[in-house]
Amino acid sequence: MVGALFLLLLAVPVVELWIILQVAGELGLGVTLVLLVLISVAGAWLLKQQGLQTWGRLRATLSRGQMPTAEVTDGALILLGGALLMTPGFLTDAFGILLLLPPARVVVKGVSRRLLGWWAARRLGRSRRSGGPGASRSRDRPPPVIDVTEVHRSSQTRRAEDDSRDRG
Repeated sequence: MVGALFLLLLAVPVVELWIILQVAGELGLGVTLVLLVLISVAGAWLLKQQGLQTWGRLRATLSRGQMPTAEVTDGALILLGGALLMTPGFLTDAFGILLLLPPARVVVKGVSRRLLGWWAARRLGRSRRSGGPGASRSRDRPPPVIDVTEVHRSSQTRRAEDDSRDRG
């Protein structure tokens, strides 16, 4: 995993530079720089708009007393998109703008959940087939519930009985 990340950190700038040189070779250096600036300005505007929308949805979800899981995930993806937009280059700008578009975020969240589930099952060596958590339990049946109030009452009753025996 660390090796892949290191390779990615080395490869992205090289690819970005190659793409910029190709575009500059076709359109000229001035047009290429103007395009990079325009993409950054458009991305900053989209970042602000999507960030404020997500912040409003997060506040509304919290005011209803619900957990804002979708909003927090959207916020993280918007933050990642903004970071990619700050990196100069056409490739990172394209991925950054994609992460700022709600339909693309839905796709990214779905793919991420599946990849994270696959990674976790592989990393932890657990799955329904291999006898991991929930292997014998049906998906539709909830786990058993232990009533701790009954346990607490019975321990209080035993203490009261012990106290009365000690006094008598």
